[in-house]
Amino acid sequence: MLTLLGRPQQLCDGISRREFLQAGGLALGGLTLPQLLQAENQAGIKNSHKSVIMIFLSGGPPHQDMFDLKMQAPPEIRGEFSPIPTNVSGIEICEHLPRMAAMMDKLAIIRSLSGAEERHAAFQCQTGRSFNRQPQGGWPSFGSSVSKLQGPAIPAMPSFVGLAPPMKNPTWGDNGQPGFLGPSHAPFKPYAEGRADMVLNGINLNRLGDRKTLLRSFDNFRRDADAFRVMEGMDAYQQQAFGILTSSRLADALDLSQEDPKLRDRYGRGSPEPAGYGDAGPLLNDYFLSARRLVEAGVRVVTLAYGRWDWHGKPYGTNFSNAREHLPMLDIGVTALIEDLELRGMLDDVSVLVWGEFGRTPKINANGGRDHWPRVACALMAGGGIRTGQVIGSTNKYAEEAKDRPVSFGEVFSTLYHNLGIDVNIATVNELAGRPMYLVDHAQPIRELV
Repeated sequence: MLTLLGRPQQLCDGISRREFLQAGGLALGGLTLPQLLQAENQAGIKNSHKSVIMIFLSGGPPHQDMFDLKMQAPPEIRGEFSPIPTNVSGIEICEHLPRMAAMMDKLAIIRSLSGAEERHAAFQCQTGRSFNRQPQGGWPSFGSSVSKLQGPAIPAMPSFVGLAPPMKNPTWGDNGQPGFLGPSHAPFKPYAEGRADMVLNGINLNRLGDRKTLLRSFDNFRRDADAFRVMEGMDAYQQQAFGILTSSRLADALDLSQEDPKLRDRYGRGSPEPAGYGDAGPLLNDYFLSARRLVEAGVRVVTLAYGRWDWHGKPYGTNFSNAREHLPMLDIGVTALIEDLELRGMLDDVSVLVWGEFGRTPKINANGGRDHWPRVACALMAGGGIRTGQVIGSTNKYAEEAKDRPVSFGEVFSTLYHNLGIDVNIATVNELAGRPMYLVDHAQPIRELV
């Protein structure tokens, strides 16, 4: 909990100490002083703004057991599940995704996602880039680039929030790195570093009540530019800290007790315990509700990691026994999120993306599992104004590779940027040497969707 020194009183903005402390226990990042001043001069915010919720299925989901079932294939490839019709004629998906089937008109499936690197990591799904070919400082994640280009949508709210908790396999719990953009554009992580206690030693309430005095005290740091923009990031953290600590908006957005219990039940709640082997994320459907509350409160990009999808087989259960647990929970959470966004008039503004780092082998191994398969994967998209009720691309008869219309990671990211009003043919961010870098590598938005 945040510890402050001094007598109870009101701050210069008329905020009580009790209200000030409501945001205690949150770590901070992502707002520069110019952005803060610009945001403070804006005349409020709409109930809905352009934003993105990215759901990462840690480990690589089985494309041929979810959205691309091959019923004519031999049993060792076909697997144990059957397809069911959806509310869009001609589209069928897995029997364990009945709620998605009932709202397929609001979804778009990509069956031909290509170009995955065989790395158990969120990196490519956060950046759209190759891990092995990076500039100095590293590629920034999508959320960090949006933070740099668009800044906060509302004062005292970070642009970019990552909900993934710490994991035994840290590459799966990667909420997105700022790369060469520096720590001022790192995600705010309420379930990771954001839980750290904050103690402002030697700063009493009188000093906190004088914003100019507080900010001038931070100017004692060196202002010389350093190679990795650490000092710039420290400045931004302080500005974000002051904004968040003088507003309960972020704390309120993260407080799910404010929601109707019936709505929480509709989302499926879930468990905070790690799923599967214990080295990845939980099947915690509260994350989906938190994501909706955060974008509604003003966050532009929310990332989260969900479940443990690396199902090689014994001794941790087969691909199919794990899928029977994971798929229904994912079905409940994603459809509740989409329904909730639509009922609140937010769906056309909020893009939802569900995917993992690669697909799974067509042939089931001797342990009942499917192994890594980077040649083709799947993705699910909704919202953001895209044209839904369709399938993009196809695979060959055994779901081994794209048969037609391969879709690259860059095309998916170009689509997300497009939905936010960012033109990937024009927008750039500067790397450490000051050279402008485009947001994607030679990719345009998916033409069938936009």
